[in-house]
Parts: sequence; C-alpha cells; structure tokens
Amino acid sequence: MTLPVSLRAGGILALFVGVGLAAVALVHEQTRERIATAERQVVLDRLAAVLPEGHDNAPEDQVYQRPTPLDHDTPLRIYPAYAGDEYLGAAVEVETPEGYAGTIRLLVGLDADGRVLGVRTVAHRETPGLGDAIETARSDWMYGFDDRTLGDPPEDDWRVRQDGGQFDGITGATITARAVVDAVREVLIDYTAEPEAYRGVDQAEDGTAVDPEADGHSDEGPTG
Repeated sequence: MTLPVSLRAGGILALFVGVGLAAVALVHEQTRERIATAERQVVLDRLAAVLPEGHDNAPEDQVYQRPTPLDHDTPLRIYPAYAGDEYLGAAVEVETPEGYAGTIRLLVGLDADGRVLGVRTVAHRETPGLGDAIETARSDWMYGFDDRTLGDPPEDDWRVRQDGGQFDGITGATITARAVVDAVREVLIDYTAEPEAYRGVDQAEDGTAVDPEADGHSDEGPTG
C-alpha cells in the first residue's frame, strides 16, 4: 500500500528532525566534555602554584569536600599535601558569590601552620581590564596574600583598605577585591579553628570523598 504524500513527507521530516536533534545532543556532550577537561587542567595548573613544595602524594586524587564557611551552599574542595606521613598543608578550592559579575572560584594554598602559600583564580566573570586583575597573568595583585596568616594582618584587618583593612583594592573593581579578600579570610578562620579537618577525608568529621573528575561547582568558565 502506498502511503499518502503528506504522510511520507511527514515521516521524512520527522527523520530529519530526529537526526538533527541527535547531532545537537552529540555536539553538546562533546563540548561539555571539552570544557570539563579544560577546567580540570586549569585546576591542576593552579594547584602546582599553591601546594606546599616537597609533597610526594597526589592531592588531586585525594580531594574531598567539607561545608564552606562562607554564606552559601557550595562546599570547599580540599587537596591535602603530604611528604610520606608528614602533613605539609593543603590547597583549598573555595567559591564566593560576591564577585561583581557573579561567582569567583579560588584556590588558596596553606602550609601546615596556616600560612598562605599562594592564591590563584580558577574561574570568574569579572570585568575585563578591571576585575580580571585577580588573574596573575594580568596583575600582581594576588601575590599580596603570599606569606600572610590570620595574625598577619590581624583578623579585623583582613579587609580591603576601603573597608578599613590592610589589603589594597583594585582600581575600578573594589567589589571584586573585597570578595576575594573576604573569601581568603574565611578560609583562614576555618583552617585555624579546625586544622585537622584539612588533613584528609578520614580526619574531617564533616568531610566527604568526591570523584576527582567531577566538577561539582558553579557554571563559571575556567580562567585562561
């Protein structure tokens, strides 16, 4: 039996629509995977810059999470660093939603005593030419955290100068600078209060193991 022309045309159209949707889904999945791969590489590069020297473990494979001290729900991701059985410190991945243009993701490197080894930006959407000064490729501003502790400066001075603190702001991007300084301060406060929670998932009462390949963060794109 010969199908009416209208039915044949409808079937062909449905076939083309199905093929088109499948192609779109495939491209979307491939794009998502490429973005995830690029983001993981950014994290690995930033980890190398802030982790304690001399560690011989693979912190990226021992990452775990615990509740953030900031006022939102995205947990901290903690990368503990060891030389044999000696704990050297950790890198802490933290998000702050207080950026001018949205969420800022940071890696804060700490030694065992809570001294800042470095702070790097993982992802942000701050204004080019202003807020993107939080990228070390564009500005030295982030290096102002190096070797700082919760006592140097005192906790109350862990603020930008515009708020009465000791940290320089960023010209034209005070909100961005404030968000970063506040996030680093809160990580230091939490680390000082519960240092054992940063030594590994087995020592963190509120720690949860995570898949090292999983993102689990906001949709901010990686920083180049």
